[in-house]
Amino acid sequence: MKKKERPQGLEPSFASGLNFYKLFWIFFISCFLGVLVEMGWCLLTRHTLESRTGLVFGQFNPVYGFGALILTVCLFKAQDRRFIWIFLISALIGGVFEYVCSLFQERAFGTVSWDYSGSLLGIHGRTNLLYCAFWGILGAAWIKLGYPRMSRLIERIPNRYGVALSWVLILFMLVNITVSAAAVRRQSERREGIAPSGTFEHYLDDRFSDERLQQIYPNMMVVE
Repeated sequence: MKKKERPQGLEPSFASGLNFYKLFWIFFISCFLGVLVEMGWCLLTRHTLESRTGLVFGQFNPVYGFGALILTVCLFKAQDRRFIWIFLISALIGGVFEYVCSLFQERAFGTVSWDYSGSLLGIHGRTNLLYCAFWGILGAAWIKLGYPRMSRLIERIPNRYGVALSWVLILFMLVNITVSAAAVRRQSERREGIAPSGTFEHYLDDRFSDERLQQIYPNMMVVE
């Protein structure tokens, strides 16, 4: 069979297939959309508008971004599988991911952002059966409906700007994640009575005081 030739003048997308740029944009968009969805859920169930961001600059939370990234990579080749198989795989992936995120946060910063202690089939308060089921439904909805639409949207970004814009946003997210982690780590040091030792730590104390971080992370709890 003769291979179809690409029409002249039509450039290949910078994010065609499941390449590095496609994965980054999935991460970036999901960091933002996840915050909006959870804030909406909080408003609907608790009747209050509360911050769900995970970073100090902008409405972004890398937990949602990495979650979407992992689901995409693990389920990409299973798009045509039956719902029950995708549900079970997603539930397992989501439960493990949620557990690891909680464990990392506790070990690195001495805090946690959720606690499911006492819930049905909870595992050390880090995840439980109900949220694993939510992950299962989310994974199936994502790979069947969300990913194909987001993929097409990303590939519509003009090729001439796509790569450059990607690296600008990559740099922004790296700085954002680094400063956010440093601010939370510095808060942990303040609780231990450790004085700032340099210009950057003085900046963190001035810019991200305990009161400011409480506004950004209202659900963050110190682990004794």
